[in-house]
Amino acid sequence: MSQITLYLDDETAARMKAAAEAEGLSQSKWVVKLIHQRTTTEWPPSVASLAGAWGDLPDPESVLEDGDVPDVQRESL
Repeated sequence: MSQITLYLDDETAARMKAAAEAEGLSQSKWVVKLIHQRTTTEWPPSVASLAGAWGDLPDPESVLEDGDVPDVQRESL
């Protein structure tokens, strides 16, 4: 297990201590929780469950088939 040393000004240290206490965590566990939240590589289940939730949105093919809206001129690459 790695250890790090943080140098915090008094105000930041007090805010961290208050936030950790409010969540019932030690300051170390609070920092670990924050790092996990900020470095996650997957969507949380609450967001992933929204996939396909908007069934009334048209699929791209039907939008292009409508012909009501002209396609915009594309820049060449």
